[in-house]
Amino acid sequence: MLEYSEKLREVARNLLGGISESLGLEESYLDKDLDLESGLQIFVGNYYPPCPQPELTMGMPPHSDHGLLTLLIHNQVGGLQVQYQGKWINVNALPNSLLVNIGDHLEIFSNGKYKSNIHRAVVNNKVTRISVAIAHGPSLDTIVRPASPLMEKENSPSAYYIPMKYKDYLEMQQSNQLNAKSCLERVKIPRS
Repeated sequence: MLEYSEKLREVARNLLGGISESLGLEESYLDKDLDLESGLQIFVGNYYPPCPQPELTMGMPPHSDHGLLTLLIHNQVGGLQVQYQGKWINVNALPNSLLVNIGDHLEIFSNGKYKSNIHRAVVNNKVTRISVAIAHGPSLDTIVRPASPLMEKENSPSAYYIPMKYKDYLEMQQSNQLNAKSCLERVKIPRS
């Protein structure tokens, strides 16, 4: 697990370097600004056994992930769905591939240019589904806010999100029921 986590940290940091550049920032900007060297990884294993009445059970309710990126592998049994234009779409990943979810804190950092995705897991009545997800976030004490260079580049430099310590966001999310982007909506600045 340690070796796998270390390798995925490298993958996540490389992806975030590309994302940083796509936002017009230096490749290392996101890494340095959010202290990814001390960043938090959360390792989650999910086990969904066959369910005799899958229509009555939800494996994981609709939610978006905290953090920047979540990298996920699974045992090639379907069940992960993403919401797109109000509809649920099955994710049919290629064998031996990593699935990448954008998290709430990348949406905050990019001031909405990147959007966290709402997803869920459904069960079936035939086969066990197993997934392993590692969420990658900044250090617990990092205050996540829209990147100031992005704010300077925009015509109306107004932040869409309230700055908040990553640790406080995690506590808010863990103390509430998962419900789409409900936590992210709490840190969104109302528009008039």
